[in-house]
Amino acid sequence: MQSGSLSTAAGATLPITDCWYLTGLTASGKTSVGLILAERLNAEIISLDSMTVYRGMDIGTAKPSVSQRRQVAHHLIDVRDPDEEFTLSEYLEAAHAAWRAIRARGREVLFVGGTPLYLKSLLRGVFRGPPADWEFRQQIEDELATVGLEALHQRLEQVDPLSAARLHPHDKRRIIRALEVYRQTGQPISHLQVQFEEGLPAERCRVFGLHLPRPALHARIHARVDRMFAQGLEDEVRGLVARYGSFSRTASQAVGYREVLAYLDGRGDRATAIEAIKSRTRQFARRQETWFRSLSEFRMVERQPEDSEAAIVQRVLEMGRAGC
Repeated sequence: MQSGSLSTAAGATLPITDCWYLTGLTASGKTSVGLILAERLNAEIISLDSMTVYRGMDIGTAKPSVSQRRQVAHHLIDVRDPDEEFTLSEYLEAAHAAWRAIRARGREVLFVGGTPLYLKSLLRGVFRGPPADWEFRQQIEDELATVGLEALHQRLEQVDPLSAARLHPHDKRRIIRALEVYRQTGQPISHLQVQFEEGLPAERCRVFGLHLPRPALHARIHARVDRMFAQGLEDEVRGLVARYGSFSRTASQAVGYREVLAYLDGRGDRATAIEAIKSRTRQFARRQETWFRSLSEFRMVERQPEDSEAAIVQRVLEMGRAGC
């Protein structure tokens, strides 16, 4: 397995494949399994989560605790304030820097988390593209209120039919980004990120995803949301609003925070917010599953509710050492 340095002359990040990845569905137990796996591998952990980068967003992101981070060194946690943006490009730059530093210390690298776009970008490299044009994005959002997503998808078909064919008509974020890149570069993004659609076979990678039967997963999701409220999620959000005034565009999309912000703003009650978070988390898990199954590098690790973390770790190690 080989990995590249951060960028090529063409402005694309190169893949990182000479390490271990533990991903999987939300609430599947990645954090606890990852700690044991890291100790067995003599590895440091790089977060593969788009929301644990934010300071103070601890309860709602199920962020590894301080004691867990003392147990195993973690990277890319608490690197931005909630009122700051954190782009995919910034994540990739930081992840490559952390990967190089860990390897220089003679230790293994273990990515742990469940953000599918981060995972795919690390495994395959990605065209970094021009920076976000927030004014253009707001214009599109304003148009959507009257024309709808179908018209936006049809617009993409006219300038980048390949991307339009690949993207679901309801994938608003990626449709807007494809239009944005075309507007700024004059080229379809599908022509600029060819490597993003070409993956390695699973046996050449160590990419493992935890998967639970749906009833068990939903039970864990519901229990975790209830636990977050019991631990003080509402007070955490109030404190962040008092300190920072508002959340950035990316931070405000975090599952749990958007719903609590709406509740604290008088839109709905506490019970409605709790049920909305549970529902949105289940939906997110389904989207994760679709993403993961589309990756050739990915190997599913089926987990039953009675399986211990140690048993799962042993299974991952056996699969990893047999496949590489």
